[in-house]
Amino acid sequence: MHEVSIAQGILDIITANAREHGFRRVNSVSLRIGRASGVVVEALRFAFEIVRKDTIADNADLLIEEVPLGGVCLDCKNNFTTERDYILECPLCGSVSFKITQGRELEIIELDVEEEYEGKGCNKNPGGK
Repeated sequence: MHEVSIAQGILDIITANAREHGFRRVNSVSLRIGRASGVVVEALRFAFEIVRKDTIADNADLLIEEVPLGGVCLDCKNNFTTERDYILECPLCGSVSFKITQGRELEIIELDVEEEYEGKGCNKNPGGK
């Protein structure tokens, strides 16, 4: 199940981003995942719940926008989308000459975070210098 390594990669990216910008907690992570990305969404959700434990994203929700597979026919110029995980031909003219334009995405779109507060119990520089 490669979703575990994807979940860990997402966690690594958001943890590094949170540290770099001084965030103390990640509340949610918004992703765009294409139907043809090869990612099983429910497996990714499960894997993320496991890898986020005892991290800055311990209670973070995973918000996923699924992107349908789409393309443009190189013969009739038809732009199309499908809920399928694959395209075999243009749905308008039947041509097998097309270019995939969407559906392979795997992107972090947005983080909902809580910023650290200056002063009162907060130390942005744990090293003390």
